[in-house]
Amino acid sequence: MYLAIKEVKALDDYLLLLKFENQEEKIFDVKPYLDFGKFKELKDKSLFKSVRVCFDSIEWDNQLDLAPELLYKKSYKGGQMPSSHLQYQSNPIGDK
Repeated sequence: MYLAIKEVKALDDYLLLLKFENQEEKIFDVKPYLDFGKFKELKDKSLFKSVRVCFDSIEWDNQLDLAPELLYKKSYKGGQMPSSHLQYQSNPIGDK
């Protein structure tokens, strides 16, 4: 079971403001993903800002999407990202 995303807004510094179906708002940092595969295309700020809700998750104009489970698990309430998150993992897509 996962929480669907109801709203998304692209913020500065490759951050996304997400609102989930339970009305919880969280911040997701896309920066750790920008050196991997199709995510590299999101370095184009106009493409990054094209993010929108698609079904229960999000999608960009290049058809890249992310699972709502990942977005919920890897995002932070109130924009308070722990300092450990700021040290990018070598593979942020994999679960640790």
